[in-house]
Amino acid sequence: MGNLFGRKKQPATRITEQDKAVLQLKQQRDKLKQYQRKIEQNLEKERSVAKQLLKNGKKDKAIVLLKKKRYQEQLLKNTDGQLENLEKMVDEIEFAQIEMKVVEGLKVGNESLKKMHEVRNTNSDLVNTLDDLSWLNCPGCATLDWVHK
Repeated sequence: MGNLFGRKKQPATRITEQDKAVLQLKQQRDKLKQYQRKIEQNLEKERSVAKQLLKNGKKDKAIVLLKKKRYQEQLLKNTDGQLENLEKMVDEIEFAQIEMKVVEGLKVGNESLKKMHEVRNTNSDLVNTLDDLSWLNCPGCATLDWVHK
């Protein structure tokens, strides 16, 4: 009855180095996306400010803001490239983990087949032994023929 009210033990989770790497890559991806949103918001603000400056006749300041805008757009392109690289790395790591599981499954299947072949060879040895005994004419030979078939 102690087990009825006792706490169940949680199975131990194994966190591998690959899991940690994937987590870090995903965290970095999230930070890059947040950075992109920040840059995009700044771009919108600076566009509107540049329009206001042009309306007010402050062309020089508007040009400086437009140059800054062009630089930030270049940053966005670089960030997009980094995001693609991060996502590719995550996909490759996850695929490698799946491949490892497949290889482990193949190993288990191979071992199982080897054991089955050993049992089969043992059975064929038994049949060969029964064939060797078939030359005897004894009352048990009929039973041996029946087992052989």
